[in-house]
Amino acid sequence: MNNAFAPLPSVVKISSLAVILLFMGYAQADEMGERKFKVDDSTFKCILKMTAVKHFFVDNLAGNLTGTVAVAQAGKGEYPEGTLLQLIPNEAMIKQQKGFSPGTNDWEFFALESDKNGSKIVSRGAQEVNNFLGLNCFECHKAARAEFDLVCEQDHGCDPLPLTRAMFHAVQHTDLRCQPPEPLSAEDAAALKELGPAIEQLKNEAAANKK
Repeated sequence: MNNAFAPLPSVVKISSLAVILLFMGYAQADEMGERKFKVDDSTFKCILKMTAVKHFFVDNLAGNLTGTVAVAQAGKGEYPEGTLLQLIPNEAMIKQQKGFSPGTNDWEFFALESDKNGSKIVSRGAQEVNNFLGLNCFECHKAARAEFDLVCEQDHGCDPLPLTRAMFHAVQHTDLRCQPPEPLSAEDAAALKELGPAIEQLKNEAAANKK
C-alpha cells in the first residue's frame, strides 16, 4: 500500500464522507424488552482496535469474542449475545439477549456520530431505526437469508449497494476516533473520491422508489 500523506484538515474533510453513511433516523414503538447489555457512548471505540474479520470488525460485550469470531469467519450461523458488529465507524449492530427483540433476531441498531474525542449515540432501536435516506435499517437486513442472522454481505440476499470493498476500507481507515490518525494512502484517497457519486446514486434510487 502506498502512503500519500495528507494534511490533517484534508483527512478530516474526506473522513466526513463516512458520516453520510450513518443511520440518522430515530427509534419509536419498537417491540423490545429490557436490555441486558447497557450500551452508552463509551461502548464504541476506534473501529481499527476491534477484531477484523474479512472486511468488517467485531467485538463481544459479554466477553465471548471467540464465539463471535467463529460465526463471522464461518460466514453463517447465529451470533452469540453480546456480539458487536461494525462495517463503518458511524453505525453498529449489537446482539442483545434472547427475547429482547424477536422480530430483529435480538439485534439492536445504532447510529453514531464520532470525532477524535469519541462517539455519540444519535439513535438506537430495533425495527424503527431509519438511515439518512429515510430507509428502514431492519428492512434492509431482514432480506438476509435465515442462515445469516440478519447480517448482510454480498451473497447473503440483501439488496446490493453501489459501494466497493475499497470504499469501505477507506472509510474504516479514516475513523476520526483512531488517534493519531493514519496517513491517507493513495488507494484510500481514490476510493473516497469515488464514494460521493456512489452516495448520490443511492439517494437517486431511494427517491425514485418513493414515487
